[in-house]
Amino acid sequence: MKNLAVLIALTLFVFEASAQGPREFEMKEGDTTYVMKRYYMGFLMRVADKPELDSAKVMEIQQAHQDYMSANAKTGTLLIAGPFGDDGDMRGIVIYDVATKAEADSIISNDPAVKAGRLA
Repeated sequence: MKNLAVLIALTLFVFEASAQGPREFEMKEGDTTYVMKRYYMGFLMRVADKPELDSAKVMEIQQAHQDYMSANAKTGTLLIAGPFGDDGDMRGIVIYDVATKAEADSIISNDPAVKAGRLA
């Protein structure tokens, strides 16, 4: 798991370093032109010391989290989201169609499950 965390950190560093150019760009290969577009990907992580809550409050937070994800999907900001199938530290993935990393960070930090300390 430690190697995976290092790989993710390195990938995000390289990705962020390459994010200085335009959001959409062309790549030519022979007589074919591909239009490329930059997206932002994030991982929702388990919180080791998350607050102890009763099951009703946990379900309330989970419903708010799902509603928030749905609202972002309806606006086209959230392209892909979902949980991982195991019970590991990486709980899920999100892919945003936004202009900047700061915008993606703002969206995820306003997720009700993140705000409640249930996910990071």
